[in-house]
Amino acid sequence: MSWSAAQYVKFEEERTRPVRDLVARIPNGAAARAADVGCGPGNSTEVLCERYPESEIVGLDSSPDMIEAARKRLPGVAFEVADIEGWRETGFDVILANAVIQWIPGHETLLPALIGRLATGGSLAVQTPDNLDEPSHQLMREVAAEGPWAEKLAGAAIARADRNSAEWYYRLLRAHAARVDIWRTTYFHPLAGAGAVVEWVKGTGLRPFLDPLDPTERAAYLDRYEAAIARAYPAETDGTVLLPFPRLFFVATR
Repeated sequence: MSWSAAQYVKFEEERTRPVRDLVARIPNGAAARAADVGCGPGNSTEVLCERYPESEIVGLDSSPDMIEAARKRLPGVAFEVADIEGWRETGFDVILANAVIQWIPGHETLLPALIGRLATGGSLAVQTPDNLDEPSHQLMREVAAEGPWAEKLAGAAIARADRNSAEWYYRLLRAHAARVDIWRTTYFHPLAGAGAVVEWVKGTGLRPFLDPLDPTERAAYLDRYEAAIARAYPAETDGTVLLPFPRLFFVATR
């Protein structure tokens, strides 16, 4: 799948608010070394830099486009193109994984492995969207299944990997961490109509449904999807659409 930093940052303020809430709950008062895994265009790394201005901070992402944007944004931070699963550095006081684990399978091994890269007393801070049952994502799957592109998009719905309950994550993390803080928040984002909702999800969840299509199919899919979004999220009198966005957070301290 192709990532676009420009598309992602169209809603940067809304995307960054959850990571600010997450980083504020990390108990570490100081951190000699911190890592932002799945750093995207560097907006989450910037929050980490603000919290730990004296730290040695590294960022990694599998997308060269995202890393290029992050390097331009924060030239003093060491960024690299890398997959989280193959990352082997250790000894971190903080590891931040903001809106990334939903794309990686095998959370039962991934999360303990990340905790294992922490120094004693270090914290793993994770935020993951929990919106697969929201109309925005249900409609992606429905439009994919009902259109002439159904065969092409048969695997798109499983592109987002594991999704588990808060209780499942708590039990997993508690076996590897001294302290686990876990919570769920629903944000309500006022957006400028159904088209803005589509632009939002084009940067993330809609990508597996669009990438396999040719330009003509993509345009037709988006037309159907936007019409369905307009029905599912009725606009206010001023044209504003309120988009609910639930997210799951946890901080596991070793």
